[in-house]
Amino acid sequence: MFPIRDHNPSGRTPFVVYTLMAANILIFLSYVGIMEDVRLINKLYFDYAIIPARITDGYGLETFVTSMFLHGGWMHLAGNMLFLWIFGDNLEDEMGHVLFFVFYLLAGIGAGLIHVISAPDSVVPTIGASGAIAGVMGGYLLLFPKARVDILLILIVYIRIFTIPAFVMLGVWLGLQFFGSLSSNPDQGGVAYWAHTGGFFVGLILCVPIWLRRGGTAFWNRTHGHPPHPEHRYKLSQSRIPKVPRK
Repeated sequence: MFPIRDHNPSGRTPFVVYTLMAANILIFLSYVGIMEDVRLINKLYFDYAIIPARITDGYGLETFVTSMFLHGGWMHLAGNMLFLWIFGDNLEDEMGHVLFFVFYLLAGIGAGLIHVISAPDSVVPTIGASGAIAGVMGGYLLLFPKARVDILLILIVYIRIFTIPAFVMLGVWLGLQFFGSLSSNPDQGGVAYWAHTGGFFVGLILCVPIWLRRGGTAFWNRTHGHPPHPEHRYKLSQSRIPKVPRK
């Protein structure tokens, strides 16, 4: 189950979202050719990925930013860019280009810091934009909790698109990250669940002043929990595979 689009495309061109997507893609393309070379890829990660033990010793602080633009494979990159494309444009529209860019960096740095706190002695490199994008999702939940999001559900041979409120989709996602945080061991690598969970709350907290300036709950009442511009209606809101009758 994963989101494929929302029903509220941005009211203006999200230049920062497009720039961030382009930067992530181009940087990945610049080193994808060495990913099979263990020595070279490890050198890249050592120089630019977050390594908590090194941060704890006071070195490599710049990797809080550089790690946000590295990905471990095509699916890692594609998944992060999909989430950024779906949820980032409305937040950029509401904040403005410069403030959104600063927010994105702060959310990513906050997510990285929480990851380091969760495993201060780990020597496992951590990469990816997902901490910053989790922050975008946290901000989206606060500002637009009832925005409609299309979810693609795939259960073996059953495929269908559902439209659900953002707070349902984001709440389920956050719950999965939180339980993953409790059951995972950051020292052994894998998904950086604490970075996801922490980044989500960092983004939500950073958006509280904006939400309050918009009127807080009055903003929700005014917009009904949706981005404040017309909703887009898709012709194909649902899709399912043909049913095969029993003989």
